[in-house]
Amino acid sequence: MPPSKFAQPPPPEAPPEAPPESPPEATSPPEVNSPPQGAAAQPPALPGGTSSSLATSLHVGHVVTDADPKPPVIYETLRHEDNVLEIEKFNLWYGPKQALFDVTMGVPRGKVTALIGPSGCGKSTLLRSVNRINDLIDHVRIDGEMKLLGQSIYARDVDVIQLRKRMGMVFQKPNPFPMSIFENVVYSLRIDGERRRGVLAQVCEESLRSAALWDEVKDRLTESALSLSGGQQQRLCIARAIAAEPEILLMDEPCSALDPIATGRIEDLIASLKGDYTILMVTHNMQQASRSSDYTVFMYLGNLIEYGPTIHIFTNPRLRQTEDYITGRFG
Repeated sequence: MPPSKFAQPPPPEAPPEAPPESPPEATSPPEVNSPPQGAAAQPPALPGGTSSSLATSLHVGHVVTDADPKPPVIYETLRHEDNVLEIEKFNLWYGPKQALFDVTMGVPRGKVTALIGPSGCGKSTLLRSVNRINDLIDHVRIDGEMKLLGQSIYARDVDVIQLRKRMGMVFQKPNPFPMSIFENVVYSLRIDGERRRGVLAQVCEESLRSAALWDEVKDRLTESALSLSGGQQQRLCIARAIAAEPEILLMDEPCSALDPIATGRIEDLIASLKGDYTILMVTHNMQQASRSSDYTVFMYLGNLIEYGPTIHIFTNPRLRQTEDYITGRFG
């Protein structure tokens, strides 16, 4: 019988079932060279072919991990200098935290000595200890000795006010007094009782000339010192400091707040002052230290690491740690 035209077509054949996938083969983790049992783990290699000795002294964040700092390297040249300031085994604590560790050094007469090192290394703390500004901070404790021209700075009978008159201090940010340019320069003479107008005028002119500022302000001496530019204010502060004829001039990053042109003028001024004045200067600027100083002190974590002629510190330091900082590997 012929098939009816109404009959349903046969259902399509189902595709053949795919064979079940086999699970992926287990792969073993890459082989790691483990140190022999009981051996100390070695520090990872640093990029750029850095030696393993540097790897042992640096880790992430570039913090030295050596528990026992090595003795400082002080060049033989310094032993023949006539020192204005002598520092011997000086330690300082802020409460329980020790900031300086057995710092021993001299500051040669008529030379510029630069203190360099990363932030927090103690260079500003050391500088401020010289004129005892740290006395104004609560819970500061010191141990050791500092002598200015053979006289103890921290002796019990020292008059701190008279001591600070023997030192000039220039801070990071210019701090002229809110008075005239003339009165700023002669301030130290005024508080000593000097009233002779001729003496005050002479000291004012000589100090401003020494600070390379006289030609710029000689017709404005009665104007407020606050009207000067930042660079002029800093040179005014230097003129005010040298008007008292200090035995040592302390500078705490004197160019950090200035533009390049004003910085160049301050550096020229520092060069003109050395010989007549002994200068101890803190700077974060490596180029400035290399241009302006005769001697350089490298400090790290409160320790004096290396101290010698600037040309040797910057071109051929004796310690790898100094070289790493100078070349920018940490800081």
